[in-house]
Amino acid sequence: MLSRSSFTSLVVGVFAVYVAHTCWVMYGIVCTRPCPGPAKEERAGGAAGCIWPYLARRPKLQLSVYTTTRSNIGAENNIDLILNVEDFDIESRFERTVNVSVPKKTRNNGTLYAYIFLHHAGILPWHDGKQVHLVSPLTTYMVPKPEEVNLITGESTTQQIEAEKKQINALDEPVSHWRSRLTLNVMVEDFVFDGSSLPADVHRYMKMVQLGKTVHYLPILFIDQLSNRVKDLMIINRSTTELPLTVSYDKISLGKLRFWIHMQDAVFSLQQFGFSEKDADEVKGIFVDTNLYFLALTFFVAAFHLLFDFLAFKNDISFWKKKKSMTGMSTKAVLWRCFSTVVIFLFLLDEQTSLLVLIPAGVGAVIELWKVKKALKMTVIWRGMRPTIQFGAYNESEKRTEEYDTQAMKYLSYLLYPLCIGGAAYSLLNVKYKSWYSWLINSFVNGVYAFGFLFMLPQLFVNYKMKSVAHLPWKAFTYKAFNTFIDDIFAFIITMPTSHRLACFRDDVVFLVYLYQRWLYPVDKSRVNEYGESYEEKLKRKPHRE
Repeated sequence: MLSRSSFTSLVVGVFAVYVAHTCWVMYGIVCTRPCPGPAKEERAGGAAGCIWPYLARRPKLQLSVYTTTRSNIGAENNIDLILNVEDFDIESRFERTVNVSVPKKTRNNGTLYAYIFLHHAGILPWHDGKQVHLVSPLTTYMVPKPEEVNLITGESTTQQIEAEKKQINALDEPVSHWRSRLTLNVMVEDFVFDGSSLPADVHRYMKMVQLGKTVHYLPILFIDQLSNRVKDLMIINRSTTELPLTVSYDKISLGKLRFWIHMQDAVFSLQQFGFSEKDADEVKGIFVDTNLYFLALTFFVAAFHLLFDFLAFKNDISFWKKKKSMTGMSTKAVLWRCFSTVVIFLFLLDEQTSLLVLIPAGVGAVIELWKVKKALKMTVIWRGMRPTIQFGAYNESEKRTEEYDTQAMKYLSYLLYPLCIGGAAYSLLNVKYKSWYSWLINSFVNGVYAFGFLFMLPQLFVNYKMKSVAHLPWKAFTYKAFNTFIDDIFAFIITMPTSHRLACFRDDVVFLVYLYQRWLYPVDKSRVNEYGESYEEKLKRKPHRE
């Protein structure tokens, strides 16, 4: 069996290899190897091997966007032209908003497709042998957000709600939504590809033609699906006949194009694994709303967050698994941490928060429930089909700790309970909610976020009374502290409720107080440690062998 230090070293080594491999892969994506010696091949009449850009010939191009309810079209039948840019300049960005007619089939939960053609100017797309095109759905399916109302007056957010929309929301089923944005890109670099090592990600977007003795690739057209955000979606009602569509275009480099293709594939893979449109939207926001350099920093921060998360989890579980005594540990702080973690999980679940935040919160709630079982010394005995719960007895030092804990909670209750009740009453009168359950969960979670750090104070009070911090799991605390500072960065990147974002900064202050107490109270080897043992007792049981 590996020792703890050996296992930790192994994990850190694997992590270092993972980061190095990821950096190498990202370098290969951003920096594509060009065809060796293209100038020699050009003088030789275009020897086999290199694939040349058709855009280097500077052709006159035209951009046309059509809509249709069919996923495949063979001619210009049953299609509508919504945008036509005759003198299309690939170097100039633009953004135009057009009104699109919504067919009856689409209004009845059908799909509408956009066909984007890049072809020679003055020639219809289906008559141009050198045209390139892509297809993108302009509709998607998603469960509409429930209407929020004032629970006292019954007043809704919107005074007048269409009866049809009420019916759709009541069904709680996915309905057709309109994608109001269409973002297009063309790779503008005159890059010469090596035909023997053509990148697979770009290859599926390339269309090659033979011109004389050389092979050329036609303009690489790309649809930026990462820019399609949930906030831009609009519900399609049966009475809707026209909807706005914003078509934007910008040039893109080869490195960014390849990176964007990989990111889109990653988001698609998440959806294949069961992530909803809203969950995938959180991932999109990280890439779209973040500068690329800051995104690279985010990757490294996320990698270290994952490492510290694992190490903190490992040490925390090890600490509580070997815990024999609750001396010096605030039982009420453990109970409160469990309650607050479960409430936060239910709140995030009610808010339909991203799985990136929801899954760790759920795992944390299960672990906190297990800690409560250990702290209260609970034992579940099954007598037939009926479980019986028994609680263990406390020793003298544990009873003294419990007295300090109860004293601290008594002082806190004078401040905490009136604030929580007042906040819940205020939100009931002034804030709109989906249901009474939503109000209850929001009231609990607002109390947790706003005043929850006060429940960390009993442990500080116990430390002060016992003049010791030897009973605390400092290894797990250290890893969690690193993660707390990393969470401060993620609070500005991942979409989450504002109260959850502000709570990330609350733990920083509490941990600084813990550090001050660790400095204030020197190590006493006669005091018990986090496992209920003292250094001197261990020496008596295990005499040192030379």
